[in-house]
Amino acid sequence: MKPTIFIDGQEGTTGLKIKAQLRGRTDIEQLTIPVAERKNMDARRERLNSADIVFLCLPDQAAREAVALITNQKTKIIDASTAHRTAPGWTYGFPELTKERRAEIKYSMRVANPGCHATGFLAIVTPLMKAGMLQHDEFLTCHSLTGYSGGGKAMIAEYEQAGRVASLNAPRIYGLGFAHKHIPEMLAETGLTAKPHFTPIVANYYSGMAVSVMLHRKQTGLDSAQIHELLTVHFQGEHFIKVAPFNNGDNLAIPGFIEANAHIGTNVLEILVFGDGDQTLVTARFDNLGKGASGAAIQNMNLMIGLDETAGL
Repeated sequence: MKPTIFIDGQEGTTGLKIKAQLRGRTDIEQLTIPVAERKNMDARRERLNSADIVFLCLPDQAAREAVALITNQKTKIIDASTAHRTAPGWTYGFPELTKERRAEIKYSMRVANPGCHATGFLAIVTPLMKAGMLQHDEFLTCHSLTGYSGGGKAMIAEYEQAGRVASLNAPRIYGLGFAHKHIPEMLAETGLTAKPHFTPIVANYYSGMAVSVMLHRKQTGLDSAQIHELLTVHFQGEHFIKVAPFNNGDNLAIPGFIEANAHIGTNVLEILVFGDGDQTLVTARFDNLGKGASGAAIQNMNLMIGLDETAGL
């Protein structure tokens, strides 16, 4: 019997992407629901409890309500919302983050898919924390540049409408209240007790992101080359996460500029390290709709149902 999959919220950006990526897979079977029945609670409940794996691509409250509808103890859940990323009993779905995480996801019934900004931040900071090179009360600064698709259907429509306002042509800093929804998972997964100074920026392109953390030798006790080596060792052998050679301008489309849309349409996350010894820039670039959303969800699904982790990706 093929594993059965149901996407609850398949009309959203992440749901549509997961559905498209799973199309053509012969090793799973997708359960569908007619458009007219998507708001029918009984129809949703039946599919939620019939599937081996359920993807929740819903707003936070709707995701919590969907979980409450699932009474079949054999149904595994991957939640793409923010609702359960720091919730007890849920596994944070970033397989490469620690040595143990891949096995934890494989045997988990409840997996919370990481946020896109958090994915880049954690890929950079967690290895340094695990190695004891950053203190738990360290104050970190992170800038994260993303395409507008990360804002969902409303923002996509805003950017793609005819006669849009001219201000959308320039990058826009947001999260000005310093309470971005990804910060709790950043703290929970790193063990940091000091909230990072996190500045997200949305720009006029569809997808791809570059998440950057600035470090100094006084913080880590490491020079730039040593930080690069630590990250290289941490992710050695990983299929989707790659650390580029140190100070490698040849790895950029235009030397001297890190473009954020280098890996769109893939599940690749690339880490670049540039530094002069004392000051170090570490950037994770990847597709916010790939490793930052649907690609990560499918990677987790593959693990949870015992398939090759890279299948379909």
